[in-house]
Amino acid sequence: MNDMTHDSEALGAAEPAGVNISQPQDHYAFLADIKVRLSVEVGSVSMTVSEIMDLKEGSIVELDRQVDQLIDINVNGTLVARGEVVPVKNKFGVRIAEIVSNGMARARVERRS
Repeated sequence: MNDMTHDSEALGAAEPAGVNISQPQDHYAFLADIKVRLSVEVGSVSMTVSEIMDLKEGSIVELDRQVDQLIDINVNGTLVARGEVVPVKNKFGVRIAEIVSNGMARARVERRS
């Protein structure tokens, strides 16, 4: 075997110890400890730099979202769910109202050989 050729046994040896991704229930096990950024978007607006510079304490910026609309819940910038703001002690929380079905729920990790 030369440097550019790999057989299936050599690739199998590269699999991390204790991780068996050949079983469906194990597909996500090795991802469990990876940190991602969950963010909530209440709304947005486009403004000119001049309009932003004119903002002062007490200014109100009208967003593009209706009061009764669900807010977007993003993971690393990708929309994954929608929800509503709820109070949790002295902080804000988000109650998940719906999961966005964009194929992510059916995604599978495939081993390339």
